[in-house]
Amino acid sequence: MLGNVSELDIRLIRVFLAVVEAGGISAAQTALNTSQPTISAQLASLETRLGFRLCQRGRAGFALTPKGSQFVEAARRLLAAAEGFRLEVQHINRTLTGTLNIGLLGQIDPAANKKIALAIARLRARNQGLYFQFTELSSSFLEEKLINGHLDLAIGYFWRRLDSLDYFALFSETQMAYCSASHPLYPQVGTLGHDDVAEHEWVWPSHPLPEMPAPTSIDRLTALTDSMDGAALLILSGQHLGFLPQHYAARHVELDQLRALNPQRFRYEVQFHAAVRHSARQSELVTTFLAELMEVFEAA
Repeated sequence: MLGNVSELDIRLIRVFLAVVEAGGISAAQTALNTSQPTISAQLASLETRLGFRLCQRGRAGFALTPKGSQFVEAARRLLAAAEGFRLEVQHINRTLTGTLNIGLLGQIDPAANKKIALAIARLRARNQGLYFQFTELSSSFLEEKLINGHLDLAIGYFWRRLDSLDYFALFSETQMAYCSASHPLYPQVGTLGHDDVAEHEWVWPSHPLPEMPAPTSIDRLTALTDSMDGAALLILSGQHLGFLPQHYAARHVELDQLRALNPQRFRYEVQFHAAVRHSARQSELVTTFLAELMEVFEAA
């Protein structure tokens, strides 16, 4: 009787089932691509391993013994289980598992957020064991967390290009300068020039802005912040002028709380990137999500 089922046993069982399905040894020669004596010898070897006769074969033709009939069903279940095991292992090999730690700059354009969400949905549809953890930080902290290994990937506006990071362009964002309804320039917005705004106080990002030079002298940049909500509050107070993303300011504009100083003159485009460490690109989790992200944005 069989103890441990070896690879040889599996091969012999496959031969036996092929003979059963063909209805005899002679008929199975083509399917097995071997000679009748070889098939007979393989069946005899299987019977020796089992300790009982599987079939009658000879001049009278081919016929299963009662034990042979029972063995056919057991053999089919065994091979089906082996195939199921093979497919499951293949699925494990193709499936990503683990947690991706992603950093985001706050208040990203809803249209861009929708595409990031689509990349996540597409990836998780194929990899249910994949999880995401999100952290919202300013750009400088995003880079710091990436370098320290606390984040796997970050999406934001990066004004520096650190040698240890790779940057991949995703989308652009329009920033415009605004003033509030309580600011003295509010009635004149739309056609204001640099001379008109130079003497007023501004809220300005604490990071460099190579895309847009400061519209006034440094002594008039009296508030520095990387917080978009903080900048908006200072502008809404009527004490400062300042830049905000167009999508972020849109609701305030609809409510007549803010107006753009001059949409043609005081505006600039910010390029958002996905950033990863050089070493992180060796991770299948990171590279797969990055590829999905790039595909979603390139399809726009």
